[in-house]
Amino acid sequence: MSIPHAGEALVLASNNPGKAREINQLLLSARIKAVPQGDFAVPEVAETGLTFVENAILKARHAARYSDLPALADDSGLEVDALAGAPGIYSARYAGPGASDTVNLQKLLADLEGVEESKRTARFQCVLVYLRHPADPTPLICQGTWEGSILTAPRGEHGFGYDPIFWVPTHGCSSAELDPETKNRLSHRGQALRALQALLESVGTDV
Repeated sequence: MSIPHAGEALVLASNNPGKAREINQLLLSARIKAVPQGDFAVPEVAETGLTFVENAILKARHAARYSDLPALADDSGLEVDALAGAPGIYSARYAGPGASDTVNLQKLLADLEGVEESKRTARFQCVLVYLRHPADPTPLICQGTWEGSILTAPRGEHGFGYDPIFWVPTHGCSSAELDPETKNRLSHRGQALRALQALLESVGTDV
């Protein structure tokens, strides 16, 4: 199996700077760099899947095809119980195509206006897919889940996306109030990436 070794690069099927920063922080110990697909002029692909898994595979195949490199794709989102799991796979475009993190966050708070604290439970989901090449018939797929709830107003300056309104009950603060090291240890993305590293190790990589 062709797998990444220390010092090698993967194409990251994303141009989200916050996501790229977090993933590369988590890959530091493996000395593998996830290079955003924009560095290889990979165009965006429509996320037409109905699940996190479908979208992650779609993005990874697309990035691998254009870059001729192994690809790592992340499809993540926030599920809010009071909204029947929304925004879910539409988290990055909850307020419409091209909406900023701030606008998406404000829409979510507006949609939850008047919902009592006990019913604002939510979780971040992350699915990571690793492909050796675009026609890889056996992608490695890992998932992470981070439980919490939704605040009524933003708190904290770290992170990105919905982090300022995601309450972390184990630490008594928002995700955006956690230092990066702690967030990476707890987060859905950190969980999924550690599981992926374990899978890669099991097939003989230096990770």
